[in-house]
Amino acid sequence: MEVIKIKLNQGERSIMAYFPSSSKAQKAVDELKDMGINTAQIDRISRYGTTFNQHLNNPISGQAITQTGLTISSDSTASDSDAARVLMSADPSVSGMANKGYGIAGGKNFLVTVVTDEKHLNRVVKILEKNDGMV
Repeated sequence: MEVIKIKLNQGERSIMAYFPSSSKAQKAVDELKDMGINTAQIDRISRYGTTFNQHLNNPISGQAITQTGLTISSDSTASDSDAARVLMSADPSVSGMANKGYGIAGGKNFLVTVVTDEKHLNRVVKILEKNDGMV
C-alpha cells in the first residue's frame, strides 16, 4: 500500500469515516467530488493488517484460495504464513462459531479520508454520515 503524506494548509481539516461497504464509500466520495472536494480517497482496512486481493479472493471466478481471504480481507497469498492463516480462520467471523454481538467480518472496513476547508466541513460530514459513514 502506498502511503501518501499530505501537509494540511491553515484552515484545512482532514476527516476520516468508516463505511460498511465499498459501494457506500464510493457513493460518498462521488458526492464529495461533485461538490468540488478533490482530496477524497477510499482504503480497505482489516483487523489483521492484511490486504485484500480482488483477483485472488473472487468466489464467482472460482479463484478464492483460502477461507480467510473471503471473510476477513486477508490477501490469501504466500506472504501470510500457514500458521497465521490457521489462527485467522479461528476468528468467529470465519469459523462459524457463535459470538453474540461480534458483528460481521471487518465491520466497517472501508475508510474514506477527506481533506476540506472549514467552510465545507459540516457539509462534508453530513454527506459521509448520510451514506452510513461513521465519522
